[in-house]
Amino acid sequence: MANQKIKLRTGDKVVVLTGKDKGKTGKIIAVETSSNAVVVEGVNIVSRHKKPKSAKDKGGIVKKESKINVSNVEILCPDCKKATKISYGEENGKKFRKCKKCGASLDKGIEIKKSAKADKKVEKKEVKSVATKIDKPEIKAPKRVVKDTTKKISANVTTKKTAVRKTADKKG
Repeated sequence: MANQKIKLRTGDKVVVLTGKDKGKTGKIIAVETSSNAVVVEGVNIVSRHKKPKSAKDKGGIVKKESKINVSNVEILCPDCKKATKISYGEENGKKFRKCKKCGASLDKGIEIKKSAKADKKVEKKEVKSVATKIDKPEIKAPKRVVKDTTKKISANVTTKKTAVRKTADKKG
């Protein structure tokens, strides 16, 4: 599953879905496409023991964020404030990411209609109503002819059996 396209970007607000930090939110600090992982600010904190390399350096326990698999986080929609999947849309010739639940844009600087889903539903209803009003000529499909090969096989078998019986009767 490595080298899979990751839809999340640095700076996105995400919600953790599983693990010890389930339910926490934070900004993405880094995205690693090679390992399908993201580093989220304030989530998955790990303690590392650091040894001093010189007399000036201080050793001790350093706490820092660790990687989380992409499948364990979901983007947080800025409008509906829910974890959602990402879908794509196009406006003015530019492709953008949008919320799958409410249709709001997830990319900064791109404003779209808030009722995008409602517009699509209205368009679908109009297309259906137009399609039902048009009278379609009835087209009859030709009947399919299926050859019955079982009769031929069974006929061959019966003739062979009778031929074997006849030769056995002649010998005996």
